[in-house]
Amino acid sequence: MPIRIPDSLPATSVLEGENIFVMTEHRALHQDIRPLNLLILNLMPTKIVTETQLLRKLSNTPLQINVQLLKTSSHVSQNTDSHHLDSFYTTFDQIRNNHYDGMIITGAPVENLDFEEVDYWEELCQIMEWTRTHVHSTFHICWGAQAGLYYHYHIQKHTLPHKLFGIYQHQIIRKQSPLFRGFDDRFYAPHSRYTEVHLEDLQAIPELELLAVSDEAGVFGVKSMDNRRFFIFAHPEYDEDTLAREYFRDVDRGLDIAVPAHYFPQDDPSQAPIVNWRSAGQLLYTNWLNYYVYQTTPYDLREISNED
Repeated sequence: MPIRIPDSLPATSVLEGENIFVMTEHRALHQDIRPLNLLILNLMPTKIVTETQLLRKLSNTPLQINVQLLKTSSHVSQNTDSHHLDSFYTTFDQIRNNHYDGMIITGAPVENLDFEEVDYWEELCQIMEWTRTHVHSTFHICWGAQAGLYYHYHIQKHTLPHKLFGIYQHQIIRKQSPLFRGFDDRFYAPHSRYTEVHLEDLQAIPELELLAVSDEAGVFGVKSMDNRRFFIFAHPEYDEDTLAREYFRDVDRGLDIAVPAHYFPQDDPSQAPIVNWRSAGQLLYTNWLNYYVYQTTPYDLREISNED
């Protein structure tokens, strides 16, 4: 995909080094097509890492995508340089009158808090309500998925007895779903979370459709029947070393953390992990963009206001 991002964004040089086509703003302006407009609400503390991971996954279709990065104004990130945030991120007040073909709401390390205890919860609720009339399809990840289900469908999250941490196998429930086009019947994905949503709570909502499950990790994802909202509890975008960095970070902090399941060969942290989730992760984001954004979004984005 000729993904359109600022030339000076740190992800640009990383993606170009991987031979991923990153379109300059000059070239994009001279193409006579309407790009997809995509908004990413990045709630992760390691914002540059998350930006790069997501942009990598969004970069494998022939579509031109104009990406904007969104931050909360009610919470100030302590882990990302303020100059980076000021240079590349916008706030909700600045874009609330815009319309978008697609939006991604990331996870956040606040699972052990009640939703209402999160300092930017009120702002996030405003944004999620706004997506009803200003975003054609929204893709929620991990805690972002739990937050979205709680806001839109009043589904509670539940604390796990220990952190779900590792690479888990999943079984596709909706094998004919375009979201899983090109997938094997069973696929792998990383999980890293302390909470879950119960299957029976999801099945009690007629407006939700179950997508895939795992014997060990529980529900992988659900979507709304109208394809306007996707809720994915895993992290298909994670890099090879993401779980390793989380594990060694917690070890250095003296936390009681288990070795990520099914990740290091023979559960030996001295060995490099073998990636078995990259292709499925790439397909997931590509299929969402193609089948649920590009092929169904209105040409005139103002029509989104009448979809819900």
